[in-house]
Amino acid sequence: MSDFTGSTLPAPSGDTGPGSVVVVGSINVDQLIRIDRHPQPGETLIGTSMEFLPGGKGANQAVAAAQLGASVRMVGAVGRDSQAQVATAILTRAGVDQSAVRTVDGPTGLALVAVADDGENTIVVIPGANAMMGAEAVEANAAVIASAAVVVLQGEIPAAGIVAATRLATGRVVLNLAPVIPLDAAAIRRADPLVVNEHEAALVLAQLEPDRPIPTEDAELVARLLEWGVASVVLTRGAKGAICADWDGTHTVASPTVVAVDSSGAGDAFVGALSAQLAAGVTLSEAVRLAVRVGAFAVQSRGTQTSYPTLADALPTLDGTVPA
Repeated sequence: MSDFTGSTLPAPSGDTGPGSVVVVGSINVDQLIRIDRHPQPGETLIGTSMEFLPGGKGANQAVAAAQLGASVRMVGAVGRDSQAQVATAILTRAGVDQSAVRTVDGPTGLALVAVADDGENTIVVIPGANAMMGAEAVEANAAVIASAAVVVLQGEIPAAGIVAATRLATGRVVLNLAPVIPLDAAAIRRADPLVVNEHEAALVLAQLEPDRPIPTEDAELVARLLEWGVASVVLTRGAKGAICADWDGTHTVASPTVVAVDSSGAGDAFVGALSAQLAAGVTLSEAVRLAVRVGAFAVQSRGTQTSYPTLADALPTLDGTVPA
């Protein structure tokens, strides 16, 4: 097998160009099990089904952006195992350039996802090949990262790799610090926007300002992150939508009301849509308005990447209707 996998496109040449999205992040296989409800500690339950699907926050976000029309390159790693083909199948179908996806010794990343009948999920991630995405691996793609309009990052690769990407980026950095890992403060300040949910926002603030009390209100969390020095913040709130804040002010964006079937990967659908819109030159508040609709679309179907819309799909609207 070659050093790159999942793409017949030529090796990166730094010609990604304006309007492009480069996702530096994780590529996983999701082992998805379905259960009636989540077990209590020490309890054993019988699951109703199990399947293996493409996943990883980085790959999820790349697919979501590409299916909405963005030009997307993926920088990441998979293992030398049969799971690599599963992990990259929808990336390939969505047209994501994978010429910067390395094949390394060891297993492809794995996420153990349990989804209950109410749509809530629990996830345990085993990094596998993603653990190889440190500073050296990221810096090997310096030209690609530097030429992107938007560079998208998450917390599923080593902190050194995230820091390297923020230093190499000359365009906008979308930092979805999920999961929250210890990260250099300068890298967090490079985010524009920092995308976190309310729990992640509190953890980030605790990391940045360990001696100050953590606000309990969502709007206060956003204000504190801006006060600390982040250029813009998007706080995702599930069914309640999102709060976004930048130099243009703070906006609360409602989400369409839908019947949730599976919330797995909905946040990644949101980030991918947001990144695609920002790369197209849309304002942050406008991008968030589209992203909450994409997230609402995603929770209506099972799986992560398999639930994401394309340009051919009609998104739910705030009044509960779906346009023709």
